[in-house]
Amino acid sequence: MENAAKGLPLHLSYRPPFAVDALLSFLSARAVPGVEVVRDGTYRRAVRAAGGGTAVIAVTPDPTKGHVTVDVSADHGIDSAGLARDTRRAFDLDADSQTIDAALARDPELGPLVRRIPGLRVPGSFDAFELVVRAIFGQQVSVLGARTSLSRFAARFGDPLDPPHGDISHLFPTAERVAEISPEDLEMPRGRAEAIRRVGELVASRELDPSGGASLDETLSTLGEVRGIGPWTLAYIAMRALRDSDAFLVGDLGVRKGFEMLGLPTTSREVLERAERWSPWRAYAVMHLWHAHG
Repeated sequence: MENAAKGLPLHLSYRPPFAVDALLSFLSARAVPGVEVVRDGTYRRAVRAAGGGTAVIAVTPDPTKGHVTVDVSADHGIDSAGLARDTRRAFDLDADSQTIDAALARDPELGPLVRRIPGLRVPGSFDAFELVVRAIFGQQVSVLGARTSLSRFAARFGDPLDPPHGDISHLFPTAERVAEISPEDLEMPRGRAEAIRRVGELVASRELDPSGGASLDETLSTLGEVRGIGPWTLAYIAMRALRDSDAFLVGDLGVRKGFEMLGLPTTSREVLERAERWSPWRAYAVMHLWHAHG
């Protein structure tokens, strides 16, 4: 792992199958301009390095070799063990896809989707706080709308790279910086802006650890007390930031569309009842439903 500190690549293995194209497509559709980019089969972004510096990482899955390559360009040393851990979480490299696919494929309606895209992963995040903020930005807006707003947010409040690294120009704002933002300075409904600032305050004061340092129930309980964070946001955070394989977004529009496409009932009660048969892999079922009509 120490090779990453010298600018040499890491090679992180995974258990096949791995639906690389589907994962990169998901990340590309949600990539925040200036912060991250997906191009030519590689995901790139800036991360904070040891000693207060900046590193730009490039993550390239290689299904022919069964590993993911992480190249690092850093102006300071970097915690390569931490980078490996974060990459594994962000790309869901520890998933046992054979077991997950086998369980979900037993469902007569969901099974064809699973067989069409074997090895579908649940993308995580390199920065759990960032993922929470992104989830709040994404409330009741389109993916494209959230991307646009997040790009302006990062450009205004994030740390600029000097010089920029190609399309990568900023680090996402820290919790400490977000805690200082006045809700009036954010281009969104006040309640949503106050929720973002409150999450910044909680993370900056270490009352909230969305990276998985606390228990799932404790983290979701703390987040649930923030005005403006409801069931959809909690489930999305549980699914992507907290790596809850059984998280399920019952009120999500994409999930409802997936149910409609499969000819399944779409009331909240019926959706929940149907999803019970996918436990403990409901988060992966959500990914299949999203990809089915995306």
